[in-house]
Amino acid sequence: MRHAELLDCALDMFLEGGFERTTIEAIAASLGMTKRTVYARYPDKAALFRAVVERAIERYIIPPEQLAATDKGDLEGTLTAIAYLRIANIMSPEGLRMQRILNAEAPRFPDIFDRFYNKAAKPTVDFLATLLRRAAESGDVISEDPDAAALAFMSMVIGAPARIIVAGSAIAPAELDKRIRFSVRLFLNGVKPR
Repeated sequence: MRHAELLDCALDMFLEGGFERTTIEAIAASLGMTKRTVYARYPDKAALFRAVVERAIERYIIPPEQLAATDKGDLEGTLTAIAYLRIANIMSPEGLRMQRILNAEAPRFPDIFDRFYNKAAKPTVDFLATLLRRAAESGDVISEDPDAAALAFMSMVIGAPARIIVAGSAIAPAELDKRIRFSVRLFLNGVKPR
């Protein structure tokens, strides 16, 4: 329990002050701990930061069964459901915190972006690639590289709304729906057989 409190507090402080200005002493003091207590668990601030980010990633991951539940049996419906699921994930308090810490500190810690991608984003990309392979096998789409197409879909449909949301601006539900539906149709028009 106390360890979870330490990680939550440290995340808040890293988000507020950035890695450079946040100190172990300040984190420990805000919890009524000694810095020795923190150092007993983490040898330095970078190790604590990585643990904080790892926990944030774990909270951000979409469970595989939730991802699988987006499969509506038709590609457009499934792609739309995936877009809504991912954007809702970004809009969650955990999602916003995760995106902000990545934006702020990934240049200093490139490994955290790799961890985030592999644990939180790649399962969705892999799921999409599998859907696109299946659709290609049935002749519904033409996709020579389903993995690249899945990445393109994520960028098209989720990239712009994510940037707007993480920057602190709101997107009205009707506007978000319009953006998602337009992007899904645009993507499908690009992969449909001619």
